[in-house]
Amino acid sequence: MARSFDVVVIGAGPAGYVGAIRAAQHGLSVACIDEWQNRDGKNAFGGTCLNAGCIPSKAMLESSELLHKAQHEFKKHGIKTGGVELDLATMQKRRAVIVRQLTNGIAGLFKANKIEGLVGHGKLLAGKNVEFTPVSGDVEIITAKHVILASGSTPIELPIAKFDGDKIIDSWDALELAEVPERLGVVGAGVIGLELGSVWARLGANVTVLEAMDEFLFMADRDIAKVAAKDFRQQGLDIKLGAKVSSAKAGKKGVDVSYDDKDGSQSMQVDKLVVAVGRRPHTDNLFSDDAGIQLDERGFIVVDDECRTRVKGVYAVGDCVRGPMLAHKGSEEGVMAADLIAGEMAEVNYDVIPSVIYTSPEIAWVGKNEAEVKASGRAYKTGSFPFAASGRAKAMEQTSGMVKVISAEDDDELLGMHIIGPMAGELISEAVLALEFNASTEDIQRTIHAHPSLAEAVHEASLSVDNKALNFPNK
Repeated sequence: MARSFDVVVIGAGPAGYVGAIRAAQHGLSVACIDEWQNRDGKNAFGGTCLNAGCIPSKAMLESSELLHKAQHEFKKHGIKTGGVELDLATMQKRRAVIVRQLTNGIAGLFKANKIEGLVGHGKLLAGKNVEFTPVSGDVEIITAKHVILASGSTPIELPIAKFDGDKIIDSWDALELAEVPERLGVVGAGVIGLELGSVWARLGANVTVLEAMDEFLFMADRDIAKVAAKDFRQQGLDIKLGAKVSSAKAGKKGVDVSYDDKDGSQSMQVDKLVVAVGRRPHTDNLFSDDAGIQLDERGFIVVDDECRTRVKGVYAVGDCVRGPMLAHKGSEEGVMAADLIAGEMAEVNYDVIPSVIYTSPEIAWVGKNEAEVKASGRAYKTGSFPFAASGRAKAMEQTSGMVKVISAEDDDELLGMHIIGPMAGELISEAVLALEFNASTEDIQRTIHAHPSLAEAVHEASLSVDNKALNFPNK
């Protein structure tokens, strides 16, 4: 007799495993199917985020930043370190341990919540039946009252630069290099490309980033992007804008890369080439032709605002549906789907999803940037405050960057906040909460911020909107 569950989740990344846990919290019987396999051949829950993306990249960013500080900043604090050397093997071991601890933690959460964690491939069939192909054993048909598709995404491969796992690599392989390449090329100056480029530049590689667009960090506020471009170039990243790669050929000595820019055809040779031009939804063999699932022109599963597919009782969440490919966005969609299945009210506020780039300095924003507000036609006002005027930032020796606040001219509604500087990814949470509650700039102005703290920069930038900044000259 076929096994039956109230909810079957296909995919155990941040969207899937969180959705499974929330469904189980409602007292529903839940199974979560995932086939992720790491480079060592071992299966693990957690998807790209925990195994090959968010978590391992942050571990490497932290380690490489500490090396950079020891080599270049400790002496400013009066700390003499002597000779500081890189032990990449130990650094990579630490990354792997962190990943293993967290992925094992998901298995523990499944057990604690009485979720059946199934290792293998899940495929949605007609009638909300799920074909489960285990890593070892016979194919099984599982029946479900509800199904949540959370299959995630995969790196986009360029036809002119196909991944070979050695010389031309994706973001996962770029995190597991056993040696620091002397010359590293990165195609794409987005979040992934900049984070990976920063890691290996700090560890000693000569990094060249090729970005096809003429504008740096097009998705960020222009004032923030301008500061970021200057900082990254000062750190040694050779960022070439308007550089469209035309070919990449791997050979014994490295990769010969050809690209076109405003000056014509160019070429360079690198030891490794990381292709980080984005990700696409991973829907390969996810559902049968008669399952009723619809894809849009970009390959995303079509869903409504509550992540329902056109098949009743089937939801899709995370990177395989529209919206930003962010782990926290996927997790909240997983929660929403589970709550709706349980008969509760639920929603995701897609206008208030923070974005963070974990470089040094960090970059974070939420809400609209100035160009977007201007295009909307709404009258607005702005204020900013540099970390160079922050006592806490000075004590930390991290004074690069700023906080920028954008508010409505008529009713003072906070419209967006943009930060580049130390701990920006943590500071942005105040703005997320403020936007969620439709706060005004005055609300932040009248909120007491601890002194000395980095958060004071948020306070001062909000004061600056109305020319009331206390620790920096007003406009």
